[in-house]
Amino acid sequence: MDAKNANVKPWPKQGLSEHVRVAPTPVEPRPSREEAEAAVRTLIAYAGDDPNREGVLEELYQGYRECPVDVLDRTFSETGGYDDFVLVKDIVFNSHCEHHMMPFFGKTHVAYMPVERVVGLSKLARLVDVYAKRLQTQEHLTSQIATAIDEILKARGVAVLIEAEHMCMSLRGVEKPGALTVTTHFTGAFRDDPNEQVRFITMLRGQQR
Repeated sequence: MDAKNANVKPWPKQGLSEHVRVAPTPVEPRPSREEAEAAVRTLIAYAGDDPNREGVLEELYQGYRECPVDVLDRTFSETGGYDDFVLVKDIVFNSHCEHHMMPFFGKTHVAYMPVERVVGLSKLARLVDVYAKRLQTQEHLTSQIATAIDEILKARGVAVLIEAEHMCMSLRGVEKPGALTVTTHFTGAFRDDPNEQVRFITMLRGQQR
């Protein structure tokens, strides 16, 4: 849709949390790109692999260059009076544990109760990736996604559930592959009304109430 269309409206940036409003501030003094690449090559070689092989490092951490408020910046007012929550299930993601720098991956389920305006569904998936493509904990990732939607869209309520497998638990330590960690974060009507939480969980499991 044309950005000049009257039904498309950017949200103001006032009153937003720091992690929602801007991309993370790099450490100072920031190492040069050449220094960073040299460090990665050293780590790969130390692990016994060829540092000259083609890789995907840039894609893994692209979230550090992206701003959540820009992802949800455009909204649409043509809702036809819709007043129930919007649920996007099974958003596949992968991230890296900030403690061990090992991967964790799984699915994110996001629901929000719009107020007059809605956001494009693909933008919710993009928001998940913005936060997932950083060094993370699952708890922090869950909270950040919910907070961003709550503050930017001014929703009546937000529900986020993440279920993920952590390689730092599957391949090291207790070595329990297949174990899933589940985290949730509720705001607004979802937090205040347990019935809405039940309806959210029920719809996730494929049973309509």
